Amino acid sequence: MIEVGRYARLKVLRIEDIGARLDAGSTGELLLPTRYVPAECKPGDKLMVFVSLDSEDRPIATMEKPKAQVNECAWLKVVSVSEVGAFLDWGLSKDLFVPFSEQGVKMQEGRSYLVYIYEDNTGRLAATTKLNRFIKDKAEGLADNEEVSLIIGDTTDLGVKAVINHQFWGLLYHDQLFKPVRKGQSHAGYVRRIRQDGKVELSLYQPGYGKVSEFAESIIDSLKASNGFLPLNDKSAPEAIYSTFNVSKGVFKQAIGALYKKHLILIEKDGIRLIE
Repeated sequence: MIEVGRYARLKVLRIEDIGARLDAGSTGELLLPTRYVPAECKPGDKLMVFVSLDSEDRPIATMEKPKAQVNECAWLKVVSVSEVGAFLDWGLSKDLFVPFSEQGVKMQEGRSYLVYIYEDNTGRLAATTKLNRFIKDKAEGLADNEEVSLIIGDTTDLGVKAVINHQFWGLLYHDQLFKPVRKGQSHAGYVRRIRQDGKVELSLYQPGYGKVSEFAESIIDSLKASNGFLPLNDKSAPEAIYSTFNVSKGVFKQAIGALYKKHLILIEKDGIRLIE
């Protein structure tokens, strides 16, 4: 059974003047307009299509690729604002509608917002900035150290919120952020810990030595951008390290120690130096 707002792999039944008729199972036949029909397409072929709605809100197939599917979050740009709401560019010819009632703040043309795509009570696709209606605070079915997909949300006093797998909220603590992130950015991440209350603490880096290894690469990049020298070492104040790299002194010491053992840097009295 097909679902509006999602991809489906459908069989071509026949080719007509207006396009290809696809087998949509219990839904019946679905039209893929001629402009989307691939060259050499023939009956029996199977096509990966996106199921959308036409101007009369009837299911229709397209080969256009949306930036997100129904029941997913995305960072989308407002292309126009009307008396009934805002319209977002989500990669399809037909823009995505955001009713005024679903705007946490009044949307402005040209600006981008983090939204959740849903199907309203009329069967039409729409979006909302009120993510808490759909994103849960307590995680289900996740495990410590599990790799997850993240979309970065708002910054709080404790850290940065992120949407996990389009379903749950999690938190990246400030002292666990090893590089800058921005709202709306998609990022691979890891479950650092699931608390007893079901809330999730996150990391952008693989648990254990993996995070040190990835951060060490960031140090090398910083050294290259600074003519091979940084005025930080294992004796530097934690505040100086955090202001430069947004990491704890412990993580920094592990990373430069690993680089030193690999003969990639020298640890000097007043900083670290890249070995050419």
